[in-house]
Amino acid sequence: MAKELVGEVSHYFGNMGVAALSLKGELKLGDKISIEHRDGSVVLEQKVDSMQIDMKPVPSAKAGEDVAIKVDGRVHRGNVVYKTE
Repeated sequence: MAKELVGEVSHYFGNMGVAALSLKGELKLGDKISIEHRDGSVVLEQKVDSMQIDMKPVPSAKAGEDVAIKVDGRVHRGNVVYKTE
């Protein structure tokens, strides 16, 4: 499975099931992602179904932007985010 580093978790809001990501690459709705610990172990894999910047829905975001996405499970600050095929 090819994967491309797209960002890092900067915050996790457990009460909403939302992760804030600092992007190092482009991310779009519908992309499949893998959120992993720094040792490479997978925390969760999912499709990006919801993404926001400043609490406004967006279809995509690019490197340097901070986005919030709905996540299917608990993640942690510092987890790395990869786009998978």
